Amino acid sequence: MPDIETRVLEVPGARLRYDIRGDLSAPGAAERTVFLIGSPMDAAGFGTLVGHLTDRPVVTYDPRHTGRSERTDDSEVTPDVHADDLHRVIKDLGLPAVNVFGSSGGAINGLALVAAHPEQVRILVAHEPPTVSVLPDRKQLEAACRDIHQTYLRDGMGAAMAKFIALTGHTGELPEDWSERPAPDPATFGLPAEDDGSRDDPLLGTAMLTVPSYELDFDALAAAPTRIHLAAGSESEGQLTARAPREIAGRLGSELVVFPSHHGGFLGDEYGMPGQPAAFAEKLKELLDAR
Repeated sequence: MPDIETRVLEVPGARLRYDIRGDLSAPGAAERTVFLIGSPMDAAGFGTLVGHLTDRPVVTYDPRHTGRSERTDDSEVTPDVHADDLHRVIKDLGLPAVNVFGSSGGAINGLALVAAHPEQVRILVAHEPPTVSVLPDRKQLEAACRDIHQTYLRDGMGAAMAKFIALTGHTGELPEDWSERPAPDPATFGLPAEDDGSRDDPLLGTAMLTVPSYELDFDALAAAPTRIHLAAGSESEGQLTARAPREIAGRLGSELVVFPSHHGGFLGDEYGMPGQPAAFAEKLKELLDAR
């Protein structure tokens, strides 16, 4: 494995930490550099995937309010804020442009980055962006997201995460009475029923209100010189995180790219939900290296 250089970058409202593996100054390296971004997942979630990408420089980072990065004010954190952070990290790298793989909320942030700074991204692979704003059942999906957030504030992480898992695992359009149905038992998912009193979870907190409803700038994305691939896992068919990228791809006049495994198909044992990281990495390299 290449040595890791960790840098600290001060940005408005946050102190970001990001990691570089590989030599950015090596011949041809700049064109092959890939920036792996998640949200709210931090760089730790890409530990296995980077082990399959040792043939190129890899950059990872912790989004503000996650992992080693810190917020220095209490302003709202939106995909546009994350996109500006990404813009500043790429600028700090000293590279004119990079390739980007974005997962989940990171895929939405990657799309926001391309819309705002298309010159900084050669290729974007946006894997399973949970963008409910493009779906016909947007109204009930947004209501479900608000309910998860409110459950978190009222009852804590276990109760809210149980609802989140049930929502993301649902196949097909969401029934109109979804939020009125009996709440799932946290124990069913191995989650604690007791409220520990903490309210600092970046997913169940503000992200549930700001990320799914984000409005993509389709005009800017269509005009960008960036090669954009919308992707989903083969096991995610029919779920929100596969339905959304299929719709986005259609609006951009492209086809959905199918990756092996599920929403976290690049994972090893980081969170107890292993995917198929070796096969996932090969599919990713196929897209990044296509001419």
